[in-house]
Amino acid sequence: MVLTNPNPATSDVALTAGVLDLESTTSGAEGRPPWMEKPSILGQTVKFLFLFFVAVVMVFPFVYVLAVSFSSAKDVLAGGLILLPQHPSLDAYRALLEGGVVVHALEVSVGLVVFGTAAKMIATIALAYGLSKRGVPGAKIILFMVLGTLLFSPGIIPNYLLVKAVGMINTYQSLILPGLISAFNLVVMRNFFMDIPSELIEAAQMDGANDWQLLWDVYLPLSKAVLAVIVLFYGVDIWNAFFNAVLYLNDASMWPIQLVLRQYVLQGSALASAAQFNPDQPPPPAQTIQMAIVVLATVPILVVYPFLQKYFTKGVLTGAIKG
Repeated sequence: MVLTNPNPATSDVALTAGVLDLESTTSGAEGRPPWMEKPSILGQTVKFLFLFFVAVVMVFPFVYVLAVSFSSAKDVLAGGLILLPQHPSLDAYRALLEGGVVVHALEVSVGLVVFGTAAKMIATIALAYGLSKRGVPGAKIILFMVLGTLLFSPGIIPNYLLVKAVGMINTYQSLILPGLISAFNLVVMRNFFMDIPSELIEAAQMDGANDWQLLWDVYLPLSKAVLAVIVLFYGVDIWNAFFNAVLYLNDASMWPIQLVLRQYVLQGSALASAAQFNPDQPPPPAQTIQMAIVVLATVPILVVYPFLQKYFTKGVLTGAIKG
């Protein structure tokens, strides 16, 4: 026997009432879902303690390096954990900057970052723009070749043989040209170009804009966020790279700061002999020299980062298209 409800409207009302009762039991006093309710004091305390612990763990190495770099020989030789120098001293920085080796290495690294990032950005923008256009002959083949580099790498020996064959050993070009375009950055920029509204492009073309004008007046102004991110990626990668310098640069006078930093850390005070120490005073401890050069190699990139950070969360196309 099949039972049927003689009054479907009554059943619907009952079902609606049940849903409302369920929502009222799972919502707060103001009718909001539980996840929108203000957390309790205990929950806020636990979150604060956890985030404070994470912040301390992340900041502690920087504080220690900075404190040791400004410590005197007396503080370092006394042993123990140094978080605040008892006898602050600039001897380590003075020794490094007066010696000339570190200053020249910093100049080399800055030059590589400026010119290398500019060359990489020009090549990446040009190729990304070409691959983002529809109807370009061979665009798919080139894109597949670029994506293939994410899966297959030639290795160290073939790279070295190629650099040697083209005569770039012991030149700064060997640090830039072999990795002129990053496949990941290229794909990101290409996808960003493809997301630019077609209405803007068609309007510019109706005004008589050619490809160069489209790139300069439409694509690049609307792509400040992704350009800033990729500039930071390329700049940090060039600044931190040292392995290619080990392979391709045989002249120690051409070393960038990261390779000089590596030598200081591995050999202690072996390179400190290049500094002009006061003959009446003993040289700074090797540990202080190491920490000071770590600070010198880290500060420049930290200074540049805040100027690019604002583009990370900025809406690129906000207000570009209405309606």
